[in-house]
Amino acid sequence: MLISLITSALLPLIALAAPLTERDIEERSISGVIIDSDFPDPTWYQVGDSYWAFSTTSGGLHVPMATSSDFNTWTRVSGYDALPTVGAWSTGNDVWAPDVVRVGNGFYIMYYSAESTSKTPTGKSAHCFGAAWSTTPQGPYTPIGDDAIQCHLDQGGAIDPAGFQDHTGRQFIVYKIDGNNMGNGGSCNNDVAPIHSTPLMLQEVDPKDGYSRIGDPVQILDRGDADGPLIEAPSLLHLPSSSAAGGYIYYLFFSSNCYSGGLYDTSYATSVNGVTGPYVKSSAPLMVTGTAGLYSPGGADVEPGGYRVMFHADQATSAAVRVARAGTLTFDVGARTVSIESDESP
Repeated sequence: MLISLITSALLPLIALAAPLTERDIEERSISGVIIDSDFPDPTWYQVGDSYWAFSTTSGGLHVPMATSSDFNTWTRVSGYDALPTVGAWSTGNDVWAPDVVRVGNGFYIMYYSAESTSKTPTGKSAHCFGAAWSTTPQGPYTPIGDDAIQCHLDQGGAIDPAGFQDHTGRQFIVYKIDGNNMGNGGSCNNDVAPIHSTPLMLQEVDPKDGYSRIGDPVQILDRGDADGPLIEAPSLLHLPSSSAAGGYIYYLFFSSNCYSGGLYDTSYATSVNGVTGPYVKSSAPLMVTGTAGLYSPGGADVEPGGYRVMFHADQATSAAVRVARAGTLTFDVGARTVSIESDESP
């Protein structure tokens, strides 16, 4: 498998341009392609100098995996499925957008969404999301229990789960209600009136096991007219801020518009009033078609410290092959903005 290289100049170098409570990060460029094959909705996990990346199903594997020793050079592990078996609640089809976290009991948890054995009230196929566990970051992961964590079948399903732990140790899963699955046609099945909501939700879970629910999920964001048919692919982090309530500002990254077209983007919203918001969307997306020559950049996964981001973009102008890329973010905490710079072509 051909793996393109990122030059060492693109490695994230942290610059403390302000006190630790108001961190800025030195600007770096978007990299070239790091995994030159279909690797959509990438997520990644680091232990020391070892890195593992996982993606939405492709190549006949539920969860493909790639490895790296420096975040620069990645090797896709041919034939390896990090999630060889899915939960009993799933048909095993269409495993989407995995995410890996380590929880209090020392195990690694993979969140994933997949087609459910149950359908919506109108008889449509839909996704739920669940969890699997492993003693190592690379897996293989074993499904936990017979039930999904969340389904929301009456609203179209639940997809794109991503873990988040705050500075107090509370553990959450942020995810999307797949409302466009209940839509009336058009772009991603949801640009024909009446348009359905596609809210991003926050579910607290037990930090010891990473999957036992605590209370009910809370809606933290929804699509608007500028977002087209949907928002999806959330990734949540927080950074110290002396001006925010509780001392932290929360950044919620997400994609908007339809993945199968040139309008798909990576955007973000911020909250200075805690993890549940309210979140205020940025005035402009972080990445759009044309940024650094990219086409349809989305599915971003941002590391907890906020420095490095991995995302996919179309190989050409078709979502048939979505290759993995990476970059480094610059935060202006006071202005509540994020930027990603580029000085090279794809």
